[in-house]
Amino acid sequence: MKTILILGAGKSSTYLIDYLADSCIEKGRKLLLADLDLALANAKLKDKPNTQAVVLDTEAKESRKALIAQADLVISMLPAFLHPVIAKDCLELGKHFFTASYESDALREMASEIESKGLFFLNECGLDPGIDHMSAMKIIHEAKSKGEKILSFKSYCGGLLSPESEDNPWKYKFTWNPRNVVLAGQATSRFIEKGELKYVPYHQLFKRIETIKFPGLGDFDGYPNRDSLSYRKVYGLEEIPTMLRGTLRRAGFCKAWNVLVQLGLTDDSFQMQLPQGATYRQFLNAFLPWSETLSVEEKLSEIIPELDFPTFEKLQWLGFFENRKLPKTEGSPAQILQAMLEKDWELQPEDKDMIVMQHQFEIKTEKGIKKLTSSLVDLGKDCVYTAMAKTVGLPLAIAVDLFLEGKIHGKGLQLPVSSEIYTPILKELEKHGIRFIEEEWM
Repeated sequence: MKTILILGAGKSSTYLIDYLADSCIEKGRKLLLADLDLALANAKLKDKPNTQAVVLDTEAKESRKALIAQADLVISMLPAFLHPVIAKDCLELGKHFFTASYESDALREMASEIESKGLFFLNECGLDPGIDHMSAMKIIHEAKSKGEKILSFKSYCGGLLSPESEDNPWKYKFTWNPRNVVLAGQATSRFIEKGELKYVPYHQLFKRIETIKFPGLGDFDGYPNRDSLSYRKVYGLEEIPTMLRGTLRRAGFCKAWNVLVQLGLTDDSFQMQLPQGATYRQFLNAFLPWSETLSVEEKLSEIIPELDFPTFEKLQWLGFFENRKLPKTEGSPAQILQAMLEKDWELQPEDKDMIVMQHQFEIKTEKGIKKLTSSLVDLGKDCVYTAMAKTVGLPLAIAVDLFLEGKIHGKGLQLPVSSEIYTPILKELEKHGIRFIEEEWM
């Protein structure tokens, strides 16, 4: 009996756990779900046969390794900084390792030893990264098989609200790690456009947006991710003139978020100590010049000349102009801002989220330059069975299932960019409603 160990029972693990737990009896497997919160792990397993919840203490090295030793395959749904720790344990104990997170330098340093031991370590098999790789590689490989040349590739993805749940001016709530949202883009973004290397520093990032359209859903802001250049090699597009990977937000979000960036409210580099009982208005005012006569609103308008009504409305909705007490008065500006946003951008039980992804290709064919878009829209069921959890967890669960079935014959450190991996995963995802709509024109 093969034993699967999932580390982490958080929000993104729901579909992953269900998919693998449901297969335990039929496929003769055992599933261990480990989390710091044993009650949460038990609740996620729902007393399904051949499953067991266990307590996980990542800092207790011996008990952590003893837990991993029980498994044939380990799935890490822990925070990204813990993946190398778990991966190293798996390498030492001879266990296969799967994660939805980015492949790190620490993992790459293990690559030769992973391969020499005949182990399979699969990273970036979630949503973004994950489904984006697989759906893009399908198009890239198809084009290359016809002798066509990819001239431009842009890919955007966003975790947002389903239209019926867009009940605030930002049209946004947290569907994944709030800290990552607040700190998004703080490293310089790099991409290539028409053969020219482009670098976008953080203070310019939310100004340098493109409008991305989805039929029936309207317009979105697309801003570049940190590093698009490294994926030229991953996708086999080393000579491509244009390549950009980006993030999507609803139209108008980036202009308002940029106000917070320009003022310094997303800064995580220093600590603030505001008086007990400090208000949202005082927090904002701390980043504005002193004036004997001007109000907070007037000072903000002077500092941010492009402040229009829709942007002002978004800031007003978050309470920045109110004498409302801050939920946190000590910490970095980013930490205080996060605490504020976690109250107003919390996903409510009745809320539904939405995943949107779009690839944009320009492909040189015998008949001329073909443009192709491949778009995905997936709507969540509720605040537990979210589109985010579905699109992050299902690809990983399917990959694990295929590997244990012997339908993926890989070894070494890998990403899901080979046809052997992505073809069956994409086919299975379609059965769960995760499918791309392609449009092309000359």
